Amino acid sequence: MGRLFWKIFAGFWLTLLLTVLVVTAALVIREEARRSEESVLAAGPRSSIALRMAWTTARHGGEAGLRSLLTNWPEYEGDPPLVVNAAGGEFLGREVPPEVLQIARERYAEWSQLRDSERGGEWRKRSVRAWQDAAGEEWLMFFPQTAARAPERSASISIGRIEAPALLALAALLASLAVSAVLARHFSQPIRKLQDAFLAASKGELGVRVAQVMGRRRDEIGELGREFDGMAQQLQQLVGSQQRLLHDVSHELRSPLARLQVAVGLARQKPAQAEAALARIEREAERLDMLVGEILTLARLEGQTPQRGEDYVDIVELLDSVVEDARFEAEGSERRVVFTTGVEGELVIRARGELLHRAVDNVLRNALRHSPPQSVVELNLSRDAASRALHITIADAGPGVPEAELAAIFEPFHRGETTSGSGYGLGLAIARRAVEAHGGRMWAHNRASGGLEVHIELPPAAAL
Repeated sequence: MGRLFWKIFAGFWLTLLLTVLVVTAALVIREEARRSEESVLAAGPRSSIALRMAWTTARHGGEAGLRSLLTNWPEYEGDPPLVVNAAGGEFLGREVPPEVLQIARERYAEWSQLRDSERGGEWRKRSVRAWQDAAGEEWLMFFPQTAARAPERSASISIGRIEAPALLALAALLASLAVSAVLARHFSQPIRKLQDAFLAASKGELGVRVAQVMGRRRDEIGELGREFDGMAQQLQQLVGSQQRLLHDVSHELRSPLARLQVAVGLARQKPAQAEAALARIEREAERLDMLVGEILTLARLEGQTPQRGEDYVDIVELLDSVVEDARFEAEGSERRVVFTTGVEGELVIRARGELLHRAVDNVLRNALRHSPPQSVVELNLSRDAASRALHITIADAGPGVPEAELAAIFEPFHRGETTSGSGYGLGLAIARRAVEAHGGRMWAHNRASGGLEVHIELPPAAAL
């Protein structure tokens, strides 16, 4: 056990020691008052067992069984228990003293408010039981105190009879020690578990979690444990994504390298086809260069956290530039690009212009690539009046994306069922990372009229 345990233990012990002494004295006074009330109802093991027998008979035998039991009650057991409903009527029509009924109801109310852990071992609190008949009416069962049922005090020691100060002090000492140990363990154990979890995480065991150890704690220690789980999960996802990226990169590089090796082999075996092989080698080299460039861009963006931009950029002018380049490329494929905006004049934001330009350009090119001839790709810029967030929407008229793949299209090297062309599946992944680097978010959904609609949202902090 660490030093924190002993510090907490000592603090709780000293506090509880004084508290227990004060509470014990109050309980002695209260117990004396209760003893005068207990003389009205019979309490103790014998009465409790007899009362339970009547209650069990009523539950399983109903009114007929209870009536038979009360009518044939053994004489050596004394009078049968009283069974009274809410209106004060007795089951067999016997007379019930009002003061006895009042105390019985109070005892049952106290018993009903106790938790299960507090109900064991106190015979006095089991002097009243409740039973519901077939009609749902509740009846209270209890024994009034009579000469035949003298107080049974041999089974327990009444606290009111404790007179030795030494015994009282010993009880307070033991109780405070036990409670202090439990409380100290309650606070120090999760901290020790957190220490072990941090140590495991430092060794690379990122799957460790402490939520089960914390249980349902809602204090600062519980929040710290949940924050640790969130941190460990993010680290695990980051490391996992890096491992998947490394695997995907190695897989993607294998194909062009294999084609390069084949082209070199053909050039050696068939010198007459050397020119064609060299042309093939040049194309594969260009593809490798483009792939490596996109991978490096993605890797740089993966390690960045959302931050404010470094430049002041006119977002309207930036989108105009992207649309102008896209229109030039779309002319040969009989497609059109339409740019609309609800923002009048200039809209200067603080952003990394090159990254934002590439993000929108990648999405727009992807929309053009999947749009059929004679179709229109729509780009819209708007600004939320309440949150002041910027919203960029790019919609095409292509085949769309299966609903199950909408989230996956932003993952590196993803190629869906509708993917065509020679891309590597990095364009949308780079675009999303670039948007996230500005503290924004990016998502997509299928249009009701057909096609895919991609949304880019930049936070208010980016706009001035």
